[in-house]
Amino acid sequence: MVDRKEIPMAMGLLAVLLFFVASSSFHLVRASDDAEDAIFYESFDEDFEGRWIVSEKDEYNGVWKHSKSDGHDDHGLLVSEPARKYAIVKELDESVSLKDGTVVLQFETRLQNGLECGGAYLKYLQPQESGWKPKGFDNESPYSIMFGPDRCGATNKVHFIFRHKNPKTGKHVEHHIKYPPSVPSDKLSHVYTAIIGNDNEVRILIDGEEKKKANLLSSEDFEPSLIPSKTIPDPDDKKPEDWDERAKIPDPEAVKPDDWDEEAPKEIIDEEAEKPEGWLDDEPEEIDDPEASKPEDWDDEEDGEWEAPKIENPKCEAAPGCGEWTRPTKRNPDYKGKWSAPYIDNPNYKGIWKPQEIPNPEYFELEKPDFEPIAAIGIEIWTMQDGILFDNILIAKDDKIAESYRETTWKPKFAIEQEKQKAEEEAATESDGGIAGFQKKVFDVLYKIADIPFLSGHKDKILELIEKAEKQPNVTIGVLVSIVIVFVSIFFRIIFGGKKPAAKVEKKTTTEPKEPSKKDSGENEDNKDKEETSNPPRRRTRRDN
Repeated sequence: MVDRKEIPMAMGLLAVLLFFVASSSFHLVRASDDAEDAIFYESFDEDFEGRWIVSEKDEYNGVWKHSKSDGHDDHGLLVSEPARKYAIVKELDESVSLKDGTVVLQFETRLQNGLECGGAYLKYLQPQESGWKPKGFDNESPYSIMFGPDRCGATNKVHFIFRHKNPKTGKHVEHHIKYPPSVPSDKLSHVYTAIIGNDNEVRILIDGEEKKKANLLSSEDFEPSLIPSKTIPDPDDKKPEDWDERAKIPDPEAVKPDDWDEEAPKEIIDEEAEKPEGWLDDEPEEIDDPEASKPEDWDDEEDGEWEAPKIENPKCEAAPGCGEWTRPTKRNPDYKGKWSAPYIDNPNYKGIWKPQEIPNPEYFELEKPDFEPIAAIGIEIWTMQDGILFDNILIAKDDKIAESYRETTWKPKFAIEQEKQKAEEEAATESDGGIAGFQKKVFDVLYKIADIPFLSGHKDKILELIEKAEKQPNVTIGVLVSIVIVFVSIFFRIIFGGKKPAAKVEKKTTTEPKEPSKKDSGENEDNKDKEETSNPPRRRTRRDN
């Protein structure tokens, strides 16, 4: 229930919000009308037809639409159908060089129906001389940079990929940023910014907040590294036939001791065991169910003689056991198993063989990437969701310009969407006891945790668990527990460096055999049968009829 005292305050906040939106509308118009400080800007205030070229390739049958963003008067470029391929391109009036000064790439997307499997990224294309045509634009069209969100299965990342020509081979190689940030999981408008600096640094921002910083020349930040290694393994080098890689070998001089009995059984009857007091020898473990009766439709000729189903004998519940008692088995103290020679250091050991290193014919040096210029902007995606809206695509030479556009085009819309989402969550919280709102907050925190750098090696597994919890609200708690266990396991592994050796336990003479070790896994089934006979007979469960 809403406190009536809070209504005037809520009305006041609403009035302030409406004033803010009204004042922001002026900035929205200004940003789209006055773009002199931008190299390129597309607001989609006007229909894209005649300015953007849709690919005529047969497989790109998705229909683009000029549409309003849900809840706004602002228009964008809409992916209108699910399970389709889409391709559209816009040629720039002049090519943009990426070699000198700062270049800022920025655009907005809104995943109005979510994004379970699909892309929402942009490709910044090379000049057409590199081998592509606007009406034939497809996934093979050469680009300089690919940037933006992509999500499907375990993939959940904001791509930043740049293509670079190896000056030695003339081949273009794709270089992917390592450990990219995750895609926001909500359905709000988000703005993605890539700032390519003159110092070889690239910064990835989401909603104006820096999520990733990398160096274009660093092998720690990009895979594969832009600059190849100086040497490579010689592909023609072969391992000598007499090369011995065995660090340990069986001792050739070792002899099996005379008293080593390989035939001694692993388990023997425990002659010291005594039948527990109160054991009911004459009572069966199971008896006919006294409450069962022969079904009326039972035909002895067709179905055979009817037998009542069995139940556990109630007299055995209070007793240590029923039926014929037999002595359990115990581990044979004389058991040694099959003898094998102990291992010693191999005198002929030469180490693990590796081919010798030779100079890499593809190696080169440079101080800056030799980027191809950007001549067009293309959207080439495959997606299982519709409702993806692209808006306010910007190329600028100053990150301050990009920041100004975020403040005037994205931020007012985002504020409205946040308020709407908050109201919906509060309504859902009141209707379901707070579970929906709690889950949303938990997922937001988990996605942020998944972006922590030291968890990068486990990111795919963590994201997969989070996505399962989102898709199945009825098992959210169970999946969340699994995620917490993963986090804790990773934390302890990092802190303590893996598992500690198990503490030694004194051997005790008991009627239960020692549990088989991992190296005895081939004998697990036999050991299981033996374990069952090592204890007093246990009551069987009720048989199914």
